[in-house]
Amino acid sequence: MDPNRLKAITLFQNMSDDDLRALATLAGETSVPEGQELVREGDFSYQFFAIEEGTASVERDGRHVNDLGPGDFFGEIGVLEKELRTATVRATAPMRLIILSRWDLKRLERRDPSAFDQIRETLEARR
Repeated sequence: MDPNRLKAITLFQNMSDDDLRALATLAGETSVPEGQELVREGDFSYQFFAIEEGTASVERDGRHVNDLGPGDFFGEIGVLEKELRTATVRATAPMRLIILSRWDLKRLERRDPSAFDQIRETLEARR
């Protein structure tokens, strides 16, 4: 993946070019159609998602709580804290997503602790 694509994601905007290159070697990507459920509340959490294109709806306990779009991310709580999914997220338009697994983030932590620390700090501030 081109590291410059990661700069469009809010979480990664302040990372150095070296850190972005390290992250880009681990990141995957996928496209999903409108209506696809991306994560389900209560399920085990293995992946973190960042939205490159498209939109999604977030529901908790069956109620709409948020809308997400390009630059937003979700799934970080379950991946970093090994908790169950706290919400259901469904695509409301075709989407292109950047994906990092729990194992990818662990590899990043070993390979480039400063990059991982920067991600963790940003996520902790969000909680």
